[in-house]
Amino acid sequence: MRPWMVVVLLLSLAGGVKWWIHRPIVRPAGMLVESEPRQTEPVDRSVLHHGDYALTPLADYDIEALVLSREDYSMDAGSALAPTDLAVGWQRMSDSAVIEGLDISQSARFFTYRWSNQPPIPPTEIARSASNMHLIPANDSVARDLARVRVGNVVHMTGELVEARGSDGWTWRSSLRRDDTGGGACELMRVESIERR
Repeated sequence: MRPWMVVVLLLSLAGGVKWWIHRPIVRPAGMLVESEPRQTEPVDRSVLHHGDYALTPLADYDIEALVLSREDYSMDAGSALAPTDLAVGWQRMSDSAVIEGLDISQSARFFTYRWSNQPPIPPTEIARSASNMHLIPANDSVARDLARVRVGNVVHMTGELVEARGSDGWTWRSSLRRDDTGGGACELMRVESIERR
């Protein structure tokens, strides 16, 4: 077998393994998460250190949501800090009957959704019941758990929404609203615990 064929075979095998680990979970129709995310003033405002970054807590955050999409990053400016983004939904955005009426995707740290003809629910409700989250694992255990999250999992995460400042002065700040859209609307969350089902 030629060397290039071995490389192609290994890349195909790696892609198949990654797909299997992250294969979507099919859910029946029905709302899976009734509650909204809970955001409160930070109990502790002490700056946290994460590699070359200083993280300033902006709010304590507790969220249960359905994973609508997942994207892993390794080459952009934030990948050393937040290697995974999850697009998540709650309330009617956790109902597969609604989600099936949307084309959902992620790229370049954005979460997008489209529909044909009519949206399954009002666009303002979609915007306030779904979010793209940039996730900072607080430790190796959380990083391992996050690596196992699949589209269709219901996740419960606790931690802090933060502003990150790199040693070179680069900053990245979390949104503190659920009804915003576009640039700056994503949550930047330091995840202290994550459970999935």
